[in-house]
Amino acid sequence: MGFQQGLSGLNAASKSLDVIGNNISNANTVGFKMAQAQFADVFANSLSGGGTNNVGIGTRVAAVAQQFTQGNITGTNNPLDIAINGAGFFRMTTDGAITYSRNGQFQMDKNGGIVNAQGAQLTGYVANSQGVLATGSATPIIVNTSDVAASQTTKVSTQINLDSRELVPTATPFNPSDPTTFNKATSVEVFDSLGNPHVLQSFYVKTSAVPTPPVTKLWDVYTVVDGVLPVSPATFSKNGTIGFDAFGKVSSVSPSKAATPFSLDLLIAVTTGAKSPISDPLPVKFDLTGSTQFGSPFSVNALSQDGFTSGKLSKFNTAKDGSIVGSYTNGTTKILGQIVLANFVNPNGLQSLGDNQWNETATSGQALTGPPGSGNLGQLSASATEDSNTDLTGELVNMITAQRIYQANAQTIKTQDQVLQTLVNLR
Repeated sequence: MGFQQGLSGLNAASKSLDVIGNNISNANTVGFKMAQAQFADVFANSLSGGGTNNVGIGTRVAAVAQQFTQGNITGTNNPLDIAINGAGFFRMTTDGAITYSRNGQFQMDKNGGIVNAQGAQLTGYVANSQGVLATGSATPIIVNTSDVAASQTTKVSTQINLDSRELVPTATPFNPSDPTTFNKATSVEVFDSLGNPHVLQSFYVKTSAVPTPPVTKLWDVYTVVDGVLPVSPATFSKNGTIGFDAFGKVSSVSPSKAATPFSLDLLIAVTTGAKSPISDPLPVKFDLTGSTQFGSPFSVNALSQDGFTSGKLSKFNTAKDGSIVGSYTNGTTKILGQIVLANFVNPNGLQSLGDNQWNETATSGQALTGPPGSGNLGQLSASATEDSNTDLTGELVNMITAQRIYQANAQTIKTQDQVLQTLVNLR
């Protein structure tokens, strides 16, 4: 009798329609991976252990295998939306239970943790107050939203071109309020130990002093902070002298330190910082490396300093390597943590838990974790999500095929019923 074959075919076609329907229903589910029903034929065991005329007794569902292919990446306006471009899974934790997901729709909870819609926390490497990552083991990521502390200026770097055609000022002595006593001036904002801003002005005065070869020209340097000369506001004494060779390159700075030959050591006295103006002034290195003296107009080619005031966290974003970089109102950035990804030798061995999450099993193998972009792990795309990989066109065609298979199996049962009825009607 062929009822068994037809019945197994109906069950198989029904299961295939269930899988197709589930794929279609999740066509808009972020991070969803479509599945495929896989079947195997069934044969009854032979009493003799062999035989070439055995007829199969139908089919069975061998597996429902998920297809871990890449979904399309779609941009969003949420900086906490993250898509994986390549292999790997987000490593999530809920009360210590580890799960894995491709859904990168995250939000921040009240404690600064990055969580999904089910409350599972995203894990990775945490960073200390200096932005140094602890890469020992992955733990729940907590974004530190506290202010970044102020940093005192310790170095000012400038690259200028002094016009070799300039004349030596005839008015003396130097006075920052009298432009006839100097040739050119620049200014830069510096910060004291409390993050208070101060204006550091530097003045350049061409001298008639006879230099020692290979130096050909000398320029005196004066610096003034907030309109007051460093350390000794009563007198405007120069801070140093720059020497240039015959090719216009800086060749000496005096007084200088052997380790930094083109730098002047300044002592800045301020009244608003944590250090006192007289007994404990702020040391600042004034680096003139790369400065020139050419026959062209005065120009400032580079000017920077390493201090900053305190700042509040204004935003953060995720880099391709999973680094969560915070941007602060004082213009600084700092690493707040790093997302890690996990991959498996056999992703099809993962157990689906629903809610776009999977669980590790003995069949999948142990999770191999690491930063995005390392090994065979994919990279991350911030402000983006990974679409479902359901192919609607293909699934609609598969649905038609499964429907026809269901009808054909029903027809075999109908035909077998007619044959059986004919047998019963024999007289």
